[in-house]
Amino acid sequence: MKINFWSVGKAHEAYVKEGIEIFTKRISYYYTVEWKLIAPPKNASSLSNIDLKRSEADIILNLLDSRDILVVLDEKGKQFTSEQLAELIQLTANNSAKNLVFLIGGAFGVDERIIKRANYAWGLSNLVFPHQLVRLILAEQIYRACTIIKNEKYHHS
Repeated sequence: MKINFWSVGKAHEAYVKEGIEIFTKRISYYYTVEWKLIAPPKNASSLSNIDLKRSEADIILNLLDSRDILVVLDEKGKQFTSEQLAELIQLTANNSAKNLVFLIGGAFGVDERIIKRANYAWGLSNLVFPHQLVRLILAEQIYRACTIIKNEKYHHS
């Protein structure tokens, strides 16, 4: 199984890049892993928030394969414990999924079509974080879940 991190927005800022690279490398000991940064539409500044989310959704839906398992990070999604996240990853791997995609939407969230397409909507926190930090937190949490699956000592419950 391949774990894919997709994020709408610009390249990793220097202040989080190193951390993202560290956790991505650690995850790669367990699963193939890849980051895909999805550039916002060229005319983003001239679009309404709704139209921007629609345009981003068009791009994302075209990138997804019908067999991909999609976990969209959404403020209204279900909050998971680290153990529940590990269970989700293990279940997905056990079901022979080829790709598990974690999606961080654009600045205004994701279009309803993305929510409908998603297999899971995950509310990372009740707090609001900058997208750059969400990437780092996501990478760390996926690494933590991998260590839980393998019963390694990184996670202390």
